[in-house]
Amino acid sequence: MAAEESKPTTLSPPMYTDYPLALLETPKHKTGKTDGFTIEASHMCISHNSFIRGFNSIYQQAPRLSQSDTSDFITYALAWHRLVEEHHHYEETGLFLEIEKATGQKGVMSHEVEQHAAFHGGMDAFKSYLVGLNGKPQSFSSTRLIEIMDSFSEPLYTHLAEELDAIVNLSRFSTPENPIDIVAIALRVGKQTVTLDFALNCLPCFMLNMETVEFEDGRWHTFPPINAPVRFILMRILPLWRKSVWRFASCGGSRARKQLAV
Repeated sequence: MAAEESKPTTLSPPMYTDYPLALLETPKHKTGKTDGFTIEASHMCISHNSFIRGFNSIYQQAPRLSQSDTSDFITYALAWHRLVEEHHHYEETGLFLEIEKATGQKGVMSHEVEQHAAFHGGMDAFKSYLVGLNGKPQSFSSTRLIEIMDSFSEPLYTHLAEELDAIVNLSRFSTPENPIDIVAIALRVGKQTVTLDFALNCLPCFMLNMETVEFEDGRWHTFPPINAPVRFILMRILPLWRKSVWRFASCGGSRARKQLAV
């Protein structure tokens, strides 16, 4: 079930807060373990928290939009939708199939696929509503958008939380005779999913909702594992493209949470 923290304060504009969905704790932070399955589940947790912050940033800012903000905000919200949908497509068409091969267990991730389906209708309604506003942003209703988001927030949050344990529990299939490097599998499959279009029109929504300064005392500040020049490009240069869109994110280039755009 979706967890809640205190509602945003009335600063103008307010600081981003983790509302209505609370962040997830990484398995590494929770257990102290450092095996590959715990690490990969923790990496997934960081990604899921980016999705959560994106959801929250849309939810919090929608009621305060002026008409001049609406077009950029719709583009931002659709980027978040694409981010989540492409992540689940990557899982179902890549990661989960590789996990089946590595474990020798067909359908081992079928429950996670079923969870995707549980909020797919709500995600479709979210996209359809926003796409339907093309050329008529003045018809935007924050009440309607939040109503749609409320309709799928619980199954979405349940999935984002429970999938972490599913990854950790794959350790039962790794043996000395058949060791499974789940971190390497995820990294290999993930590299195949990033296109130039995705990098320009979606990736900033992911990176600029990945707060790493406060979360778990900053221990994930070097995630994802890329060199410093590439990280600088992703955080500082790439968001300059369509910066009026990415201003709605919860974090700035320093990866700290910030005051929201509206």
